[in-house]
Amino acid sequence: MGLMAHADRLPVARLTGGIPPTALVLLGIVSVQVGAAFAKQLFAVAGAAGTVTLRLVVAAVVLVAIWRPSLRLDRRMLVVVLSYGVVLGAMNLCFYFALERIPLGAAVTIEFLGPLTVAVAGSRRWLDGLWVLLAGTGVVLLTRVQGGLALPGVLFALAAGACWAAYILLAAKLGSKSSDGKGLALAMVVGSAVALPFGISSAGTAMLDPVVLAAGLAVALMSSVIPYSLELEALRRMPPRVFGILMSMEPAVAALAGLVLLGEQLKPAQWVAVCCVVVASVGSTRSARPEA
Repeated sequence: MGLMAHADRLPVARLTGGIPPTALVLLGIVSVQVGAAFAKQLFAVAGAAGTVTLRLVVAAVVLVAIWRPSLRLDRRMLVVVLSYGVVLGAMNLCFYFALERIPLGAAVTIEFLGPLTVAVAGSRRWLDGLWVLLAGTGVVLLTRVQGGLALPGVLFALAAGACWAAYILLAAKLGSKSSDGKGLALAMVVGSAVALPFGISSAGTAMLDPVVLAAGLAVALMSSVIPYSLELEALRRMPPRVFGILMSMEPAVAALAGLVLLGEQLKPAQWVAVCCVVVASVGSTRSARPEA
């Protein structure tokens, strides 16, 4: 999830100049999903809400330290920043609540319906309808296999996907109003404020434990700072459409991370479901009309 989508001045170019852009994207995807798997292991200590609160607070501190944003905003910018921050907080809360109840691969697969919907929204082409149908079939298959998934987890993942769709649209607005990461830093503070009451009620003083704080820092780095810095550098060196196709691998990588790091077994039919969503995402990205 693009928490640093506008931090386009981070000094990563000199560290990644010799790495192909395709590898940068794949490394970023792996980092995000390993970070999510690591975060899930924190649930026993800090709970889902406590873990996501730590992640957002640490990311906010890092971004504010980097960008030192001013609180002097015009009314339109203030509305965008507040909306962006609220959606950011809600998206992460819903995703971690889903992660608490269903496997990582399933949560990411269902959540991926959000950006897929944005990609094909407004299209009248039959091919885009086919991709939506394929993705919908994958999600139905994922949730209806014998043994299935916990309904609350599915609903939280769907809510996270809806927030992700809103996040993409708001990110575009924020990007049109600012060329740096100052607005993002303020939005991250808002997102942290949204999550904070849930984190305090869930984890309380456990979030202040030095070990938990260190783990929260690791989650923030793996799930936010590192991957999105890599993605931004990759976007400088590859077409956006190619980037979108590579990002479509995220559900499959999430399923593998869940299997390897958490021992979360998906049934064969559920792996087919993950592949359906991946293929639908790749197809919709490849067939999208080029930007003007």
